[in-house]
Amino acid sequence: MDFTTHYNSPLGGITMASDGVALTGLWFDEQKHFAATLSEKSSTKNDLPVFEQTRRWLDIYFSGQKPDFTPLLKPKGSPFRQLVWEILLSIPYGKTMTYGEIARAIARKNGLERMSAQAVGNAVGHNPISLIIPCHRVLGAGGSLTGYAAGTDKKAALLQLEKTLYNCFSADKNDDSAKVAEKNVPLQNENNNIKTSIQ
Repeated sequence: MDFTTHYNSPLGGITMASDGVALTGLWFDEQKHFAATLSEKSSTKNDLPVFEQTRRWLDIYFSGQKPDFTPLLKPKGSPFRQLVWEILLSIPYGKTMTYGEIARAIARKNGLERMSAQAVGNAVGHNPISLIIPCHRVLGAGGSLTGYAAGTDKKAALLQLEKTLYNCFSADKNDDSAKVAEKNVPLQNENNNIKTSIQ
């Protein structure tokens, strides 16, 4: 069974979901793919420890500060989506990457000639834990503000909150950044599971 609660942010309502232990969802109300990973049986439960941690994280974040902790995360998705979401977690606060840079980092790490930026974009767009898994830090080619499930107006506002609208964390232009991005790309194990800090 899934549990949900609500949070009122400066950018609108946010719904959180949990399996009772970890955070499994965090969506701006009415965004694309809203509650897509939420089971049909869910109930409101406001006092779960993970919801209290997440509220504290959101309070710090929306005050313009970088939270120094991350609630336990357990997003539901395919192994490829998990791989992409793990890379999103490696993008530092105040920095950005492009869909193409993420695709190239995955390809290099896994010894592939190339990886589809469109496939990466699809995984980014289906991220079930917005903000904490920072899909808003992913830009289109040339740093353009392309698709964001909650709308590009919210994406711009979040990047401005982090003071990073045009500050690109590039995996191609800077060797050190490329090493960081590749180093943080998890590899699949023999069971087709992702070795990741996401639980």
